[in-house]
Amino acid sequence: MQGQTIFFENRPRIVSASAIAGPKECAGVVGQYVDCALTDDTFGEKTFERAERKMLLWAAEKCVEKAGLRPRGVDVFLSGDLLNQIISASFTAREIGIPFLGIYGACSTMSEGYLLGAALVDGGFAENALAVTGSHFSSAERQYRYPLEQGTTRPPQSQWTVTGAGAALIAKDGRGPCLTSATIGKVIDYGVSDVNNMGAAMAPAAADTLLAHFRDTGRDPSYYDLILTGDLGALGSRIVKDLVWEKGTDISANHVDCGEIIYKVIEDEFQGGSGAGCSAVVMNSYIYDKLTGGSGIRKVLFAATGALLSTVSSGQGDTIPCVAHAVAIENGEAENG
Repeated sequence: MQGQTIFFENRPRIVSASAIAGPKECAGVVGQYVDCALTDDTFGEKTFERAERKMLLWAAEKCVEKAGLRPRGVDVFLSGDLLNQIISASFTAREIGIPFLGIYGACSTMSEGYLLGAALVDGGFAENALAVTGSHFSSAERQYRYPLEQGTTRPPQSQWTVTGAGAALIAKDGRGPCLTSATIGKVIDYGVSDVNNMGAAMAPAAADTLLAHFRDTGRDPSYYDLILTGDLGALGSRIVKDLVWEKGTDISANHVDCGEIIYKVIEDEFQGGSGAGCSAVVMNSYIYDKLTGGSGIRKVLFAATGALLSTVSSGQGDTIPCVAHAVAIENGEAENG
């Protein structure tokens, strides 16, 4: 380990990926890349929380199926979500029957799952690891902000929590993009307390992790075809580019944010997408397809971001601590081993 960055000597592979998303999300570019485009955000369930749980299970099972495995062939299941005590992940683990490690990084959970899964596989502790996360607009909004029935007006700095889930199977052997390194983020808090302004809250954490990655690896941003942050949205995306530029690093040529990609018309969704499902859906459908489909995108730095708040901390007037974890994903043609 160099500084905050782990270098994976055995280059674990992302051998399969899957994604499921709601109607609003599938109206945009990711709709043609997801494995399942929902026409009903309840997914046939009686509550939004049960729908979220069902999406995580669907994504997990689909990812395992696409890898040509059965759940019992997976060594470890890494998952978390936004709901109290990560209940979507825990109930999914109950159903899928794979040894379970619950993780919580809020909206950074997908990159944290990649990081931990790759570390387990690279270290020889597991042959493979399944990383899954997701979110649902209606379940997240009424937990973190207001009752949906209240019809509260959304402020212009707000984002729209993505309804969707994504999964990735990381393995020692097989075909797929390699995970070559990962930078563990620090918790950063610039004093933002507005629960509707996630982009401004999380951008400093994203900047700190990106700068640490470039420092530890000795790489310039131009090394990557794409620097993909997670759900900073339009405002946060501008802030992170300004923050790293102030430190002498320019990512503007190849940076894009999952929150800006996810929706068809960003003006209708204010600053764009957010939620653990945002980066999970974009990375495991649209970007994964680009990495494996000969698009010319071969090297991606994926840095999902998370706001580590709760209704309790917000109610007590606390500011919002945030974190970002970055994983370097590079396409390779040959099989490992």
